[in-house]
Amino acid sequence: MAFEAVKGWSSTQKHVVAASYLGWTLDAFDFLLITYVASDIAKTFGTNAKGIGFIITATLIMRPLGAFIFGRLADRFGRRPVLMIDVALYSVIAFVSAFAPNLETFIVLRCLFGIAMGGEWGIGASLTMEHVPAKSRGFVSGLLQTGYPTGGMIAGIATGFLLPHFGWRICVMASAIPALLVLYIRRNVPESPSFEQSRAPKGNTFAVIRSHWGIALFAVLLMTGFNTLSHGSQDFYPKFLRDQIHLTPALASFIGSVGPFGAILGGLTFGILSQRIGRRRAIAIAAVLVLPLIYFWVFFSVDPMVLAITSFALQFAVQGAWGVVPAHLNELSPHDARATFPGFVYQLGNLFAAGIVLGQGVLIDDFRWSYSAALAVMTGAAALLIALLINLGPEAREVEMAPEK
Repeated sequence: MAFEAVKGWSSTQKHVVAASYLGWTLDAFDFLLITYVASDIAKTFGTNAKGIGFIITATLIMRPLGAFIFGRLADRFGRRPVLMIDVALYSVIAFVSAFAPNLETFIVLRCLFGIAMGGEWGIGASLTMEHVPAKSRGFVSGLLQTGYPTGGMIAGIATGFLLPHFGWRICVMASAIPALLVLYIRRNVPESPSFEQSRAPKGNTFAVIRSHWGIALFAVLLMTGFNTLSHGSQDFYPKFLRDQIHLTPALASFIGSVGPFGAILGGLTFGILSQRIGRRRAIAIAAVLVLPLIYFWVFFSVDPMVLAITSFALQFAVQGAWGVVPAHLNELSPHDARATFPGFVYQLGNLFAAGIVLGQGVLIDDFRWSYSAALAVMTGAAALLIALLINLGPEAREVEMAPEK
């Protein structure tokens, strides 16, 4: 099935998919790296789980602003140049945050990083979906979304090697690496054929969204559930391993990197499956699978091998649902705001779900919940919401977005 999806691709299409995949991978690497060194940052700046939750929440809150700004620029001036600017910005800002002298400065820099991070997903996804043929969208959707867990896996491996010997600041300095992607995009990635043929009108993007308010509202609600699912199951998981299970930083990082490996396989599996059975049905199946896995994931055992296996299984289902999202959102998007609409509704969902990690910190610090209970409640509620909500909206699997190549 995967072979059939890529059969007949041009060299250009392969480069575009590779660039978009790497963009989201490295974006996620820069973001999720912080979750692996959260305990060390907390010690440096004298804060606690709530403080770390606030840092992550502040980053998430700023992402819709970046999605709107960079998405609108991409709809007006082209996907390619704006994507290069965006990747360079999030790399530089993440790198500079390694030198923050205090908590306040660190929070400001992570907010700026959130703006830049918020722009990448929508632009990269629209650039890719407008290049590939319709029959390939399911596979490409799963592939693109696996960039996020791939970034998490690389972050886990990198911190596992670097953190014990060099400290968290050196780990964060590795955030400069994604800037090299700009050179690849400049050399190998052309502009979107849809943008070249029909440039977006100069009108207000909010007017476009208002004219499609029903699908916009549905997409925001859906993405609130999706972002609650991913951040609720991922961002405090390394701290769960270190602070509740009492694993060493290196072992916690390596176990944390196993979950993203499962997520990669899940995203590809359900992305491909969605091309055959439909986007909504594939998402619903993956979301339902999350529910029985939660007990085994955080309550069943403290054995490191079991934790690794259950993390793999849980993230297989979580990112299996996510693997369908890039194609589904782009297919539902208005054609004249495709660089803005998917990323904007995605990041608005992030905004409304941004308090999840802070909420988990409050439950842990103020209400004395265990990390496992806080992880289980947020993850289960989000999976149930997605499973119930997904079939209330439309599907546009066969919509035309770009000329077949």
